[in-house]
Amino acid sequence: MIKRYKTKKIMVGDVAVGGDAPVSVQSMTYSKTADVDATVEQIKKLHFAGCDIVRVAVPDYEDARALKAIKEQIKLPLVADIHFNYRLALIAAEFVDCIRINPGNIGDKSRVKEVVKACTEYKIPIRIGVNSGSLEEQFDKKYGPTTKGMVESALYNIKYLEDLGFSDIKISLKASDVQRTVESYRMLRPLVEYPFHIGVTEAGTKFHSTIKSSIALGTLLLDGIGDTMRVSMTGELEEEIKVARGILKDSGVAKNGVNIISCPTCGRIEANLVDAVAIVEEKLEHIKAPLNVSVMGCVVNAIGEAKHADVAIAFGKGQGLIMSKGEVVAKLKEEFLVERFLEEVEKAAKEYK
Repeated sequence: MIKRYKTKKIMVGDVAVGGDAPVSVQSMTYSKTADVDATVEQIKKLHFAGCDIVRVAVPDYEDARALKAIKEQIKLPLVADIHFNYRLALIAAEFVDCIRINPGNIGDKSRVKEVVKACTEYKIPIRIGVNSGSLEEQFDKKYGPTTKGMVESALYNIKYLEDLGFSDIKISLKASDVQRTVESYRMLRPLVEYPFHIGVTEAGTKFHSTIKSSIALGTLLLDGIGDTMRVSMTGELEEEIKVARGILKDSGVAKNGVNIISCPTCGRIEANLVDAVAIVEEKLEHIKAPLNVSVMGCVVNAIGEAKHADVAIAFGKGQGLIMSKGEVVAKLKEEFLVERFLEEVEKAAKEYK
């Protein structure tokens, strides 16, 4: 059983982050934030896909002024992503549920102090977002874009916020490679109690991001590290959520959703397994009960896997078995197996407690 690090619980809108709260999944819109209609449309798509918290870029005043209208039309907690111009955070604080600042480019302490003042007034948290590619000059000169430099930057900025009496903080330490990302979070975790937002930044396309994020975030989650997370992809909003949910489920952190066990393709397969698994994956996507289902294409491993699955298909030559909790419930021709299998899974989901 995974034992998570004990962290301070903060609230981002109505979503708890840290403490005993489930690990939440985040994403970020790519529309111009000032385009209210496009931004709201993307947020609603993310909401439908299972996103818990959404972040929007706020690079100029037009974007900051659009936040009020956006917030009025969405249900997800809204985070404003602020770089360079701290005054944008002062405007955004009134309408959003969290402010994300990058200490490496927000400017001197007096500017951070103003952001803290605004967040205190509106009772919203601050995410300290340290990025290996934009460390403050003193840390970049001394350490370069290293794990040590990222951690020292985070500690410096945490202390400054604490000195101002502010403790509604979450922290991210993002690099574009797996090793620095994992090492940074591991190094900082024992030193502070604040919740962590975990992720690999600039992770690339769907293919590369899925691999990098699965390794890095899966590793951290298995270490008990991580309170909220994002799988960053180039232009793949809903896919970010799908992969993130998959990482949470397959790491054992989230106990919900169907876990599909299917055999690799080989010369022993006696059925159209590829199409069968594709249908099963699509038709069972909505189920939240944590069920193990097995779809196996030959007799070598099928019965063994079926005995331990909640529901299983054991394909044979032109026919097969449907099993529930290790017991055979039907023997059917191949063309009827998937339909009956889906019925049994739906039944198991309804009966799950």
